Amino acid sequence: MAPEPYNVLIVTSEWPRYDGDVTGIHVINQIRCLKQYGLRVDVFPFLGRKNPLNYWRASCKFNRLDLAQYDIIHAHHGQSGLVALSQRQRPVVVTFHGSDLQGIRDASGRVTLAGYILRHVSRWVTTRADSVVLVSESLARQLPRGVAYQVIPAGIDTWLFRPLPMSEARQALGLPADSHLVLFVGDPARTEKRHWLAEETLAHLPDDMSVQLVTAHNVAHEQMPLYMNACDVLLVTSSTEGSPNAVKEALACNLPVVSTDVGDIRARIALIPGCQVCLDDRPESLAAALADVLSRRKRLCSRGMVLDLDETSIITRVINLYQEVTKRTL
Repeated sequence: MAPEPYNVLIVTSEWPRYDGDVTGIHVINQIRCLKQYGLRVDVFPFLGRKNPLNYWRASCKFNRLDLAQYDIIHAHHGQSGLVALSQRQRPVVVTFHGSDLQGIRDASGRVTLAGYILRHVSRWVTTRADSVVLVSESLARQLPRGVAYQVIPAGIDTWLFRPLPMSEARQALGLPADSHLVLFVGDPARTEKRHWLAEETLAHLPDDMSVQLVTAHNVAHEQMPLYMNACDVLLVTSSTEGSPNAVKEALACNLPVVSTDVGDIRARIALIPGCQVCLDDRPESLAAALADVLSRRKRLCSRGMVLDLDETSIITRVINLYQEVTKRTL
């Protein structure tokens, strides 16, 4: 338990903008857990939209707050760290989630101009923050030399994400009972997710396989376990990732995973029978891996491998970090 009172200000550019928007669900879940542990948490959300003027406006508004009331400021994503570091009254923790350090990529996997700028800004933020948190060890190679960091992945709700009967899940979602269902999680408009590659992958499957792609975008978090239990496999076609929660949540539901080799996914699934990490991202290679997994027609026994990522365990590490940083910066 954190000492009372303990006040945290979360700064994030990933935040819901309308009812049903699941943007920033990883931040929302962490805030919920912090509050359950007795911390008082406020949120400073803003929209950057790759516009420097928006960041200047956000910084001005941020600095008009009564920041002295907070024990610590926690920014999620490197661009949010830029706003959080516009003041030096309170210590700043910044969590980097992937594209902030790796750069935004286009449909071909190349870093865009905006991505190069974001990467440069994020690397600068790592040298100024009081503590740097990475969601996976794979991001460490993007840090400037000598920057200290901790790896704290985003937690998952292992009670919500649990195995359920496939037939019941399909019936609840109105999905066909007699087809192979391949799950794609994410916004098809996000170029780094490469929804088009998922579609091409299915087009390379044998003609005699009845397979349907199920895209889960802006699905309520409470509904996602139904999708993961209704489908036969999770397909990840991203060109870049940090530590995708969808993979960890799939494993908690015993759902097989086929993925490109990005983020910490190889470390997470490479040794699990029934999962495959592709050495390249050609649709033919992904289709071969997908066909192999689908032909097994078996769920995994992977749930026990992610129980240590339960939100309650992860949030304890976050609170311990807050206490360490505040003591160090007194």
